[in-house]
Amino acid sequence: MQYSSGMANTSQRPRAILFDAYGTLFDVYSVALLGEQLFPGHGERLAVLWRDKQIEYTRLCSMSGPQAGQHYRPFWDLTRSALRHAAARLQLQLDGEREERLMNQYHHLSAFPENREVLLTLRQRGVRAGVLSNGDPSMLAVALRSAGLQDLLDPVLSVQETRRYKTDPAAYALGPSALGMQARDILFVSSNAWDAVGATWYGYTTLWVNRAAMPPEELGVQPTRTAANLRAVLDFFD
Repeated sequence: MQYSSGMANTSQRPRAILFDAYGTLFDVYSVALLGEQLFPGHGERLAVLWRDKQIEYTRLCSMSGPQAGQHYRPFWDLTRSALRHAAARLQLQLDGEREERLMNQYHHLSAFPENREVLLTLRQRGVRAGVLSNGDPSMLAVALRSAGLQDLLDPVLSVQETRRYKTDPAAYALGPSALGMQARDILFVSSNAWDAVGATWYGYTTLWVNRAAMPPEELGVQPTRTAANLRAVLDFFD
């Protein structure tokens, strides 16, 4: 399926939900706490630069080369490379022990507090809820198990099998293929504005969880709805 040119169809209730993981279910900036312990005065900045470079590397790997996926590297590898770059940019001494501590912390990112309540309510309402993430399968398995969410999300889809990262259409196509539905019948939820826009262009019904009250993207397209936290997904199924 190719990108659609307009907003997702909102005339009917979605039949299933797919959540982005990193930034949406898990707080990618929670690593700042450990970063501050290891590098006093630099924890928050390290977390921000780490995340920005991580996403930049996914785009570089997806968009480069004459063949799609030619320069693919696993998300875990890109996460480690991004950490090294961020530390070097801040002129921090990232020795092997500190690197492993920070990487292990990324395996166990803090989950947002409303997650479990929302997912349990969706299950009670008979709504199928899964994940569509840039994360590697092993990363997602550890993160979901650590947060106690592994039994509430199915399917757990990783872009790894496409060797292309979001916002590539091949990545978004995993959802309709796995669920046996058209994209417009699936609610895609992300706290990353670029991801919400990409999913909207693809054809999903979308919810942008704008926790930081950021301005919308200026690309002539907006997600189906915007909200401050994950509880807003329940409004689609009232």
